Amino acid sequence: MYQFESKIRYSEVDADCNLTLSALMNYFQDCSNFQSEELGMGVQYLADNHVTWMLSSWQICINELPKLTEHVTIQTWPYDMKAFYGYRNFSMNRQDGSRCAYANSVWVLMDTDSGRPVKVPEHVIETYGAEPRLEMECSERKIPIPEGMVIRGEMVVPSHFIDSNQHMNNEKYVVIALEYVPKDFQIGELRVEYKKEAKLGNKIIVAVKETGERFTIALNDEEGKPYAVIAFLRKN
Repeated sequence: MYQFESKIRYSEVDADCNLTLSALMNYFQDCSNFQSEELGMGVQYLADNHVTWMLSSWQICINELPKLTEHVTIQTWPYDMKAFYGYRNFSMNRQDGSRCAYANSVWVLMDTDSGRPVKVPEHVIETYGAEPRLEMECSERKIPIPEGMVIRGEMVVPSHFIDSNQHMNNEKYVVIALEYVPKDFQIGELRVEYKKEAKLGNKIIVAVKETGERFTIALNDEEGKPYAVIAFLRKN
């Protein structure tokens, strides 16, 4: 397991001084990047070997997000790697050990020259190792797109949404989608299925559908094909 400690900053909280969902995602993403860098398998290693890890899906469960100035510990660990997939858990904990939020994620190792998945090398599997999977009810990676979705807006991908892989960062898809979730909708779980990369200058069409206790949002290209499908589930 890899972990680091932090203190919730003013720049990471909402109007009620609670950590934002996008900031939580960034903490999780940073934690996995920190681990990869310390293991010598970070950004430069991936560039030199013409591969990259692409996030396929998120499932993030929220108990209670921390507030401004709270001290937290962020943890991550891979629990399996097979074929071209990597499976990784995350957790954010308070000082008393209680869990604020936790997540399951699925990644795909991609050849950056061919744009195709490649088998995870044995030395990568050995370097990361594996720990027991977090006990949680894992959802299916595929998020069903309901009928009758309504187009609610559109935008063009700006330069500050682009990361080192030259496409829109994983967290930004959720930032866009959150703008269409009612403020009184208390989110207990987030699911994201990434379909294809949105790049600088691409137009994103936002389609929304509320079905019972969830909001499903599709971020589509101009032909109606999704870059990502996002589901927000209401907290019980």
